[in-house]
Amino acid sequence: MLRRVLFCCCLLALMACTPQPAAPQFKGSDISGVAFGGNFTLTDQQGKTVSLADFRGKAVALFFGYTHCPDVCPTTLLEYAQAMKALGPQADRVQVLFVSLDPARDTPAVLAAYVPHFDRRFIGLTGSQAQVDRVATQFKVVAQKVATEGGGYTLDHSAGSYLFDGAGNLRLYQAYGTPSAALVHDIRELLR
Repeated sequence: MLRRVLFCCCLLALMACTPQPAAPQFKGSDISGVAFGGNFTLTDQQGKTVSLADFRGKAVALFFGYTHCPDVCPTTLLEYAQAMKALGPQADRVQVLFVSLDPARDTPAVLAAYVPHFDRRFIGLTGSQAQVDRVATQFKVVAQKVATEGGGYTLDHSAGSYLFDGAGNLRLYQAYGTPSAALVHDIRELLR
C-alpha cells in the first residue's frame, strides 16, 4: 500500500514538472473573449455572398476601409501583402478580408480591380450601406464622410485591423502602422 502511495506521489510530481506549452506572446492587443464582433455576411468582389464563417480553418485578418483612401488603407494592405510573402507556404492558411465602408463607390467590380492588386488572395467585401453599417457597428468601427472641394468626399475611419484564429474566434486588434514583421509573428502564433 505504501508503495502505491509513493508511486502516485512520484507520478504527480513528474506531471507537475512537465513543461506546458507557452501561452502565445502577441505583438498586437489580445482581445480574446470580447463581447463584440461575430459572424457576418457580405458580397465579395466576384458578386458572391460570403460570411466570415466560410473561412474557418484559416487565420483571418479583417480590415475596414475604402478604395479612394489616400494613405491608411493602401498602407495597411501593403503591410498584409508583405506579411503574406514572409509567411511563405503558411500564407495559404490565411485570409485577408477588406470590408469597404464606401459601398456607393466600391462596387464588386471596383473592389476586384483594387484589392487583388495587393495580393491575389485578398478578398474585398461590400453590400448595401445598411449591411456595411451593421458589420462596422458589430466591430466598433466608425466612419464619417468629409466633404472635399468639387463635391467629392473622403472618409475618416477607424484604422486598425482584427485577427481571428482558425476556429473563427476574434483574438487580436492590430493598430494602424503595425509593421509586417509583427503581423507575421502574430499570425504564426495563431496558426500554431
